[in-house]
Amino acid sequence: MVTRVSTVAFEGIEARAVDVQVQISPGTVAFTIVGLPDKAVAESRERVRSALIASGLALPAKRITVNLAPADLPKEGSHYDLPIALGVMAAIGAMPSDALSGFTVLGELALDGSITSVAGVLPAAMAAVERQHGLICPEACGSEAAWASSELDILAPRSLIQLANHFKGTQVMSRPEPAIMPASGALPDLRDIKGQESAKRTLEIAAAGGHNLLMNGPPGAGKSMLAQRLPSILPPLSPRELLEVSMIQSVAGLLADGALSNRRPFRAPHHSASMAALVGGGLNARPGEASLAHHGVLFLDELPEFQPQVLDSLRQPLETGEILIARANHRVTYPSRFQLVAAMNPCRCGQATEPGYVCRRQPNERCIAQYQARLSGPLLDRIDLAIEVPAVTAADLILPPPEEGSAQVAARVAVARKRQEARYASLQKGITTNAACPPALLEEVAQPDSDGLSLIRDAANAMRLSARGFHRVLKVARTLADLDGEDQVRRIHVAEALSYRAHADRRSAA
Repeated sequence: MVTRVSTVAFEGIEARAVDVQVQISPGTVAFTIVGLPDKAVAESRERVRSALIASGLALPAKRITVNLAPADLPKEGSHYDLPIALGVMAAIGAMPSDALSGFTVLGELALDGSITSVAGVLPAAMAAVERQHGLICPEACGSEAAWASSELDILAPRSLIQLANHFKGTQVMSRPEPAIMPASGALPDLRDIKGQESAKRTLEIAAAGGHNLLMNGPPGAGKSMLAQRLPSILPPLSPRELLEVSMIQSVAGLLADGALSNRRPFRAPHHSASMAALVGGGLNARPGEASLAHHGVLFLDELPEFQPQVLDSLRQPLETGEILIARANHRVTYPSRFQLVAAMNPCRCGQATEPGYVCRRQPNERCIAQYQARLSGPLLDRIDLAIEVPAVTAADLILPPPEEGSAQVAARVAVARKRQEARYASLQKGITTNAACPPALLEEVAQPDSDGLSLIRDAANAMRLSARGFHRVLKVARTLADLDGEDQVRRIHVAEALSYRAHADRRSAA
């Protein structure tokens, strides 16, 4: 007789159904796991054996065969421990054979029979809802699974004994409740920054439309401070965005105690990050920083110090909003619609643009050109806003803090975001910001007036804008009109949008 238990295998954030089949038959004493398991799954037999002994059960002196079907799907991770153990318990009569029908099971076993947390419980819970199954998961992950559906039947035991007692009716487990991550403190405020009013204005535009931003300036000008305060003016995640972000964090094992947060992600990898760390990959095709920043901010400080190949790997996700990781045995797709914010110095020493400074190695212009040549033209073409951030003077530093802080800017950003959501709700599903607007819709939503149309036509020829650059100027102009509360994109909006593009052209010409 074969006992069956349902579980899942993860492909990106998708949870594919896996059938754990357990058979106990006469023959040579052995415990075999087949079905393309990796090292962690192959080691499950030792954890299962020790956990059952600690729970007062002994494996029979027979041949135990566990098959993970479909056999051609790679099985990775330690979450197969619990379904294998429950299948063995049902096969030896320690648990009713029909008790597990209608449940999706995942969890890792400790040697003492306790059930420890695993990654990917939220996607597994979503898959269980689609299959009209209940879910059995570790107690530490129960609050995470509860977010999938209020009607999902969830069992979150601490140990095998507690689960067995539940099915016997001697101990009833209550359904876990969804948990919200407590606020870790106030976010950095724009009021902390003195001076840099034009940079703050650009940061507001970037937040309002979800635009990519590049800041160029000498060391100590406040570029990193500005980027770190961008989350304080971004609106909280919508329910749909919260679910998408949490599923990625669940697969990556980043949900602490199963609690979700509505704050937008802010990821700031070091410039020594590899391509696999930035866009995802590795042996198990794990999500990278670009996917972990989905619906949030990816901040790259010291941009030219990143490896050129690593930076160019961001070109595709900046356009499509997703990353496809292809391996010999499987392909994984992760969502990665992030907002890129980058900071850089004008040259390696950072002082080439300072008045009166003379580089000792070579002329200033050549020093700047060599340093900025590490950035490819196609990558710069995907950046909507490029600004120069000058050094802060002592006169600015001794001034009192500005009256306007993040709260006032966030209110204006929220109004502009609501205008965009209302506009795209009837046009295309899944689009909420101007930066994500496809070119096919731009003529409908960002058509300038006659003066603006004449300006952008002349500027496109003079600045030799690419088709992508032309569209991105229109997107920024649309955001500027939204901030002003206007339905029509006017000449003043186009002119300001072009000014941010002009900085990018001067950089590439250097």
